[in-house]
Amino acid sequence: MTVFDILLISVGLAMDAAAVSMTNGMVYRNLRKRTYAAMPIFFGLFQAVMPVLGFYAGGIFASIITRFSGIVIFIILGIIGGKMIKEGIDDLKEHETCADKLMTLKVLLFQSVATSIDAFAVGIGFSAAGIGIWTPAAIIGIVTAVIVVAAILIGRKFGDMLGCRAEILGGVILVIIGIKALI
Repeated sequence: MTVFDILLISVGLAMDAAAVSMTNGMVYRNLRKRTYAAMPIFFGLFQAVMPVLGFYAGGIFASIITRFSGIVIFIILGIIGGKMIKEGIDDLKEHETCADKLMTLKVLLFQSVATSIDAFAVGIGFSAAGIGIWTPAAIIGIVTAVIVVAAILIGRKFGDMLGCRAEILGGVILVIIGIKALI
């Protein structure tokens, strides 16, 4: 497997994290710099660690993980997205201005896990193909972190344009990603 192949895999794995990060950028517009910095670190770290876990533990849990991964992703992102939609609608009904939203560590952890489950399966594939894991895992993590930074910036621009409706759109995006995981 070439470095180019690993880069393509990395970009593909980073897409869910990018969509969630773009949503975060739209919805959580008044975060502290350290919280914005935490997003690429968390998403990149989880995307790097999950293939390693899949590589070493994949044989044991492969059938369970692949059978239920779509359901787990759907539940996590569906709950987070549904809550965002409800809060966004409530804000539009009750307030003339947007309420500042608080990004919690719990939400970021759940998002990081949900968007990195596919990387676990990639680690299983690397193990089955006899491909080393450490270099690909590092590349996957770095590529994800870079893409997440760009996605947050794009999301912030859309959030500024959409105002209070950004939370509703963000919730819808998360729910759609969750539904996509079921298919």
